Amino acid sequence: MSDKPIRVAVVGVGDFGRNHVRVWREIEGAELVGVIDTNPERAQKIAAEFGTRVLRDLDALTSDGIDAVSLAVPTAEHARIGSRILAAGIAVLVEKPIAASLAEADALIAAAKRSRGILQVGHVERFNPAVVAVGKIVSRPMFFEIHRLGIFSPRSLDIDVVYDVMIHDLDILLSLVNAPVVDLKAVGIPVISEKVDIAHARVEFETGTVANLTASRVSTERVRKMRFFQEHEYVSLDFTRQDVLRVRVDASNAKASVASPEANNAQPKIGFEKVPTTPEEPLRAELRSFLESVRTRKQPIVDGAAGRRALELADRVMSGILEHARHVQLSSFAPQDAR
Repeated sequence: MSDKPIRVAVVGVGDFGRNHVRVWREIEGAELVGVIDTNPERAQKIAAEFGTRVLRDLDALTSDGIDAVSLAVPTAEHARIGSRILAAGIAVLVEKPIAASLAEADALIAAAKRSRGILQVGHVERFNPAVVAVGKIVSRPMFFEIHRLGIFSPRSLDIDVVYDVMIHDLDILLSLVNAPVVDLKAVGIPVISEKVDIAHARVEFETGTVANLTASRVSTERVRKMRFFQEHEYVSLDFTRQDVLRVRVDASNAKASVASPEANNAQPKIGFEKVPTTPEEPLRAELRSFLESVRTRKQPIVDGAAGRRALELADRVMSGILEHARHVQLSSFAPQDAR
């Protein structure tokens, strides 16, 4: 593809889609051509707000020469609409989760393969500058503690917190550990909706790595943090502040102290280091990365396979929650269904 601007459109302009429109409008190398939404009034309002136009339907994506689409429709429509757009030779960035089921995820991945198209999944936290920085220093992490707590909002109450919130951290965990899951325990309950509003999972990997994850949308405060331990160091990441603190023990000093305490009475040296990050809105970084994949035809950082792995692990967490609810006979507190 030449250096001419990549022509983009946004399909679905609810809360997530509106943000895509806003950022696409500002990204160099992209030309925002228009938006599509099943709600004509909402489409018109967003188009007017960001100085673009409403495209009549999905067929207009082809007739208007669209190269790439942000797909931010309800999850149940991801596979159907995404496959249709990919079949037209148009690249797709589909919001997370990749689809409503693993079978639908497979259908979407197959559609991308058939068309030799670009399919990226919107796990936006993978592009958080703090996560990018951590990816460069992770070696053999043995224990993770992850909290993603949010204050109540009526948005997304039709989906369990596991798929709405925890799936971000499941995706990041899979990218950092890169090993099969061998054991999983989970618990979760509805609080203000008929879906699971707060959930906790303990995940163990083949490497021996253990991760504790807590996700909530009924917290009294907003917390988005990840901490992990690896040999001789502790790393703390704050998603909101986009910063990373690395606490390290000088291993050689520690060994010398143990071997010859008389010769070296000093305590092990502990160093505190703020890992360099370059602040940027994760969505902007995500869309820039997608744009680069569309232009170069290289596989996205978060491709369909990565999106499927995150969904599969989220499904396992939900199965664990349902199994626990049956075991302790939660009855009216049990989730109504898995999704």
